[in-house]
Amino acid sequence: MHRLQITSPAGRSQMRLGTMAALMGGHVRVGLEDNLWLEKGRLAPDNASQVTKMRSILSELGLEVATPSQARELLGITTRS
Repeated sequence: MHRLQITSPAGRSQMRLGTMAALMGGHVRVGLEDNLWLEKGRLAPDNASQVTKMRSILSELGLEVATPSQARELLGITTRS
C-alpha cells in the first residue's frame, strides 16, 4: 500500500512548514482557505499567488513540482467528461 503524505499548513508559517514538509518528501497544498497572507504585511491577492510562491521556493531547492494533472493522478481524482 502506497501512503501519500500531504501537508496543508495554516497561518503565518504556511510557507516555512510547507517547505519543510516537501524537503522531507511530502506533498504540499497551499491556499487562501488556510492563510490570507503572501508574506508579512502583504495579503495574498489570490490562491495562484500562494501556489506561485511555493512553487518558486521548491524549485529553487531543486524539488520537482507536480503539474495539475500529476496532482489529480496522485490524489485519484478523475476529470469530468
